[in-house]
Amino acid sequence: MIKFDGVTKRYPDGTVAVDDLTLELPSGQITVFVGPSGCGKTTSLRMINRMIDPTAGTISIDGEDIRKKDASDLRRGIGYVIQHAGLFPHRTIVDNIATVPYLLGWDKKKARATAMELMERVGLDTKMAKRYPFQLSGGQQQRVGVARALAADPPVMLMDEPFSAVDPIVRKSLQDEFLRLQSEVRKTIAFVTHDIDEAIKLGHRIAVFQTGGVLAQHATPDELLTDPAEGFVTEFLGGEKGLKRLRFNRELDATPEPADDRADEDEVEAAER
Repeated sequence: MIKFDGVTKRYPDGTVAVDDLTLELPSGQITVFVGPSGCGKTTSLRMINRMIDPTAGTISIDGEDIRKKDASDLRRGIGYVIQHAGLFPHRTIVDNIATVPYLLGWDKKKARATAMELMERVGLDTKMAKRYPFQLSGGQQQRVGVARALAADPPVMLMDEPFSAVDPIVRKSLQDEFLRLQSEVRKTIAFVTHDIDEAIKLGHRIAVFQTGGVLAQHATPDELLTDPAEGFVTEFLGGEKGLKRLRFNRELDATPEPADDRADEDEVEAAER
């Protein structure tokens, strides 16, 4: 479990990015941070792996204050996925995935074998192992990013808008594959998005932030749709029409279809042409 207890982030100019955040992220579940730009959701995510340190309050993982751990050691034990995957362009796909195991001192053969297994797990053909990132589609690169985050089998994963840079068809495929994967690995995941549709589809629980870094509501998707806490939440969900649309989409996505890699393949073929 990840726990925020009275966490505030205030910058020297007086700007408050996160204001007195108290929140629990259950183990083995996906908690989605959602809200408008500047609401503190990404700041909150980055405080978990100490890329940003809070001004006040404490963050703990499984009861241990993260400030008691060396920041580098903490980060190596937490998977991290960002937009555009953030891959090393000079490294092959297999070596990109094996990045953290290498840092942890794993034998190269073991690290690469694990990377190859993860390629299959995230739906990538192992024939791509010796390719470089520029030779993959955007969707395929994001799959590599997810595989890299899983390489050292971390209990916690942080995902900062990982699917926002791809087209809608590829995005749906990635979302479905991610849900399938999470049903197998059951990581504790903090997932940032600005897209409420994505939040409703992926989250076991959803934390809605409003401008000023204030937590407006923390609830399950069904609770959020049936009983939004205040006017801001209803407005962010799109008003009554938006709530009806989201409820309908929720029903459609209740049983995701198997991920389809054809969108990724079509994207690569188009690039080659």
